[in-house]
Amino acid sequence: MTTVIAAGASGPAKLRAVTQLMEKVQSGLENQTVSQTELEASLEQLKLYGRDPKDADPIFTQDGIKSLARLAFESRSRTVARGALRVLANSMLLKPNTRQIVVDLAFPGIACKQLCEEGPKDWDDSFLLARVLLLVTYAQLDLSTVIEENDMAGAIAANLNRHVEVMDKRESSEPAHPMQDMALNETLRLLFNVTHLSPTQASLFTSSVPHIVSLLWKQEIPSNRPLDPPFSPLINALLNLDLRAEQVRPSLFPDSPNKAPARVAERLIRLLELSLETKEYTETYLEQNLPPLIGVLQALHSAANDEVKKHLRTRLLPQEEDRKEVLGRGASLGSKLLRNSNSPMTPQLGEVISNLLFEFSDKDATKFVDNVGFGYASGFLAKHNIATPENVASTSNSTTSRPVNPVTGQFLDEESTPDMPPMTEEEKLREAERLFVLFERLKQTGIMDVQNPVEQAMRSGRFHELGEDRVTEVDSD
Repeated sequence: MTTVIAAGASGPAKLRAVTQLMEKVQSGLENQTVSQTELEASLEQLKLYGRDPKDADPIFTQDGIKSLARLAFESRSRTVARGALRVLANSMLLKPNTRQIVVDLAFPGIACKQLCEEGPKDWDDSFLLARVLLLVTYAQLDLSTVIEENDMAGAIAANLNRHVEVMDKRESSEPAHPMQDMALNETLRLLFNVTHLSPTQASLFTSSVPHIVSLLWKQEIPSNRPLDPPFSPLINALLNLDLRAEQVRPSLFPDSPNKAPARVAERLIRLLELSLETKEYTETYLEQNLPPLIGVLQALHSAANDEVKKHLRTRLLPQEEDRKEVLGRGASLGSKLLRNSNSPMTPQLGEVISNLLFEFSDKDATKFVDNVGFGYASGFLAKHNIATPENVASTSNSTTSRPVNPVTGQFLDEESTPDMPPMTEEEKLREAERLFVLFERLKQTGIMDVQNPVEQAMRSGRFHELGEDRVTEVDSD
């Protein structure tokens, strides 16, 4: 009889219980003396014990993983197979070396075929099979062969379509199955991983694009955390797919009375807008999670027709209203993008934003400077060895008829001179002292050889000393 102890226990008692349970699982494979009910109960106990690998070694051995995988993919009982899949998937998550065991036993192909069947029996199956396939992508395997020989692209597309159909039929007030969202997110993560790790096969997955686009509208975007699942996984899944393919144009750029061509573009822009507005996301979070959205927007722009390109540029580039002040200081989405493109706290995000705005400028340095001002453009141009436009100092601008400050992008007639009283003689003296000290400190660092302008002025006779540490200007008359 198997010893049952508390799931959180450890030590010899737990090891003994796990050993007995694994022996029962292996017996169930070899003969019919173990009933289905006993197998189900044993697997449930193993699932609980296996959440902490300590004193659960028999689960994670080669023989243990082999037995679990055989039950998971070969058992005629769906309940037993599902129980074994849970233990197997958890083991692969906790102990990376077990992933290679599953690969070496040739089970990824079987998992892929099961995912490709007329739809797994429930969302648990869909989640668990996608999780196992996702985890084996981190092991050593011929992923291209697995994709091509087992129609992984078709399996993923079929499962995404199943989510679309179920959501279409569900009433808005009807709660989703608890595992449905998890199954969707895991399938999307698998899609991203395989297209990222096997880019030469990415074109096989183009058929998933229409389903992903449909899923973008299946629930409202939460204004406080817009990138939370399913939206971030949906965006990531699009990142490596070919948005230029002719077969996806009707879904990306619809042309019908009730669907505007820029519909998808505007949905993505809304995600971007809410992400930059919310107080819930830190700079670190945005640095890690916003670049894929910017990347998809850039890919969409590259694939779009002129109408959608104009919509994207109007929404994301600074407009005339932004030029009433220095570019990047306003409240518009274009201003927020500029601020984030220049933030030292988000260098990766800044790079992808600058790339996006450069493409919106037809990858033309002059247009780029016109659009964002030389202050924002200069760093990007220098980093990418792009020649600075010769007319950078010109106040003319191709985006507007009014003269602009070429550095700040602000309209010249909107610039204001600070209304400050002239400096008193005492203030001039203090400023001269401050400059003298600053230049002396700079010289002492040895970083650069500078001539202190105050000292130079003293030597030329324009200043004379008043005391040990005071200087004043000599009247030249």
